[in-house]
Amino acid sequence: MSLLVTGIGLTPDQDRGDLKKTVAALLKVSPADIRSLRIVRRSVDARHDARLLYQLEIMVCDEDALLRKFEKHRTLCLRRIEPKAPATPMGKVRLAQRPVVVGFGPAGIFAALILAEAGATPLVLERGRAMAERVRDVKAFWSGGGFSSESNACFGEGGAGTFSDGKLSTGKRSQAIPWLLKQFVGAGADGNILYESRPHIGTDRLRAVIVNLRRRIETLGGEIRFNSRVTDVIVRKGRVCALRIDGGEELAVDTVILATGHSAADTYETLHRAGLQMRPKPLAVGVRIEHPQAMIDRAQYGRWAGHDRLGPADYRLTFRDTVGGRGVYSFCMCPGGQIIAANAEAGSVVTNGMSRFRRDSGYANSGLVVTVNRKDFGPPEPLAGLAYLRLQEQRAFRMGGGDYRAPAQRVSDFLNGRPSATLPRVTYRPGVSAVDLTSLLPGFVTEGLRRALPGWNRKIPGFVSDEGVLVGVETRTSSPVRIVRNESYACVTAEGLYPVGEGAGYAGGIVSSALDGMHCAQRILARRGVQTVHGKQ
Repeated sequence: MSLLVTGIGLTPDQDRGDLKKTVAALLKVSPADIRSLRIVRRSVDARHDARLLYQLEIMVCDEDALLRKFEKHRTLCLRRIEPKAPATPMGKVRLAQRPVVVGFGPAGIFAALILAEAGATPLVLERGRAMAERVRDVKAFWSGGGFSSESNACFGEGGAGTFSDGKLSTGKRSQAIPWLLKQFVGAGADGNILYESRPHIGTDRLRAVIVNLRRRIETLGGEIRFNSRVTDVIVRKGRVCALRIDGGEELAVDTVILATGHSAADTYETLHRAGLQMRPKPLAVGVRIEHPQAMIDRAQYGRWAGHDRLGPADYRLTFRDTVGGRGVYSFCMCPGGQIIAANAEAGSVVTNGMSRFRRDSGYANSGLVVTVNRKDFGPPEPLAGLAYLRLQEQRAFRMGGGDYRAPAQRVSDFLNGRPSATLPRVTYRPGVSAVDLTSLLPGFVTEGLRRALPGWNRKIPGFVSDEGVLVGVETRTSSPVRIVRNESYACVTAEGLYPVGEGAGYAGGIVSSALDGMHCAQRILARRGVQTVHGKQ
C-alpha cells in the first residue's frame, strides 16, 4: 500500500535538488525510508511568492508511524491509497459493415483507436492531407505562399489542435483521462503531462505523437484515407445509409462517427441540407493580444521571473461587463508562443495561438473575447452564428490588406482611441497591417475590451502598454453550431450517425474532444456487447 502526500510547497530554488531528499526532510525520515516516490500532480502557485506545489505517492517502511506523526499537521496531509482492482481484458467485435469516422482530429483519432482496439477495423475519412504534406502546406502559406482550402491550420491530420499549444487542460471529469494521457506519452509526448496541473505537449512534439497514434490504429486494422472530403450525407427513412466523397465515390455505411472539427463550414451546410437537427451555440468574438514574455513573467512571478524551474508564466483573465451585460475573458493563453493564421476558408483572417514544447519564442499571446448574444446575429437559424463569424473574418481579411495580413493595433492606442503609427514586432505570419480596430470589431466588442483592459492592467502591470499589440480577429473559441444528439451520442434525426467533438458542439480542446470521441465509440461497442477498459465518464 502507498500514501498520498499533499501540502508540499517548495520555492523554485528548493525544488532544484533531489526531490526525495527534500521530501524526506519535510517528513522527518531518512531518504532510505522512502522506498518509492511518484509525482501525482505539480502546479505553480504564483499568488504571493511563487512556489511549486506537489502531490506525491510514496511508499515508506512504516506507514502507520508516519500517519500518526502527521495526523494533525498544519500543512502536510497524508492518507492511504487503496490499490486498484486489475482491469479486465477488452472484448472483441466483428461488424457486418466497418464503422466510418469522418475527421481525424482528437475526437476522430480516439474514436478510431477504441474501435480498432476492439477489432472493428474502422475507416477514417480525412479531408486534409497527411502530417508531413500538411505541415509543408501550412509553412508555405505562413511564408506568403498560396492558401489551400483543404490543407491548412484547421484541416488535415490531427485537426486544428496540431497547430496549437497542445494543451491538455480540461474542465471535463472522466475516469478515462489518466488512460488518455498515457496514450499520448506512449506515442511520444513528454511524461510530465501525467502530473502537471496544466499539461501541454507542444505543437512540434504533438505532430509526431499524432502520426504514431495513426500508425497504431493502422496496425490494429484501421484505415485512414486522406484527401477524402465528405460532400454529402445520405439519410433514408431516418437512418444514415451512405456518404458521398469528393470525386464522386458513394460509400454504403450504417455507423458513422462525425468528428469534423469546428471550422468545417461547408460540412455544416451539407448536414443542414440533409435534415440534421442543429442549433446555434453562444459565440465570442475578439482579438489576440501579444506581449513580450518577460513582461508577463515579471508581473506573475516577481523576484522569481525567468527561473528555469517555473517556465514562462501564463494568465487567465475575466471581466463581467455590467454596462454592456456581457462576459469578457482571455482564451487559449499561449506562453512562449506565437499568433498564427488559422483560417479554413479563402478570403478570411482568423487568429489562433500556438506554442512549441519549450515555449521559448520570447512572446506570450492570448485571445481576448467578448460574448455574442443570439440577437446580435439575427433570427436563431441553425447556421446564423456561422454566417456572423464569416462576416467578421472576411472583414478582417479586407482590412488587413486582402493578402492574409492581419489587422493590428497597439494596446495603448486602442484604449486611447488613436490609430497606431507603427507596430512592435508581432509573431503573426504572413504579417500584420496597422489599422484602427474600432473600424473592424463590432461596437460591443470594442466597448467591452476597453472597459476590461484597465482592470487587467492593474492585475498584470504593463498589460496596457506600447509593447502590447492586438491582432484581429479571434472568432473560433468554439463551434457556432450544435448537432442535436441523444444520451447514446446518436443524432436524433439520423440513426447510425454520431456527431462528436468540437465540431458537433460538445467539446472544446484536445482532451474534451478526445474524450467525446472515445466515449461515443464505447457506447457503440457496448450496444454490441463489448465492454472497454478505459474508464467511464
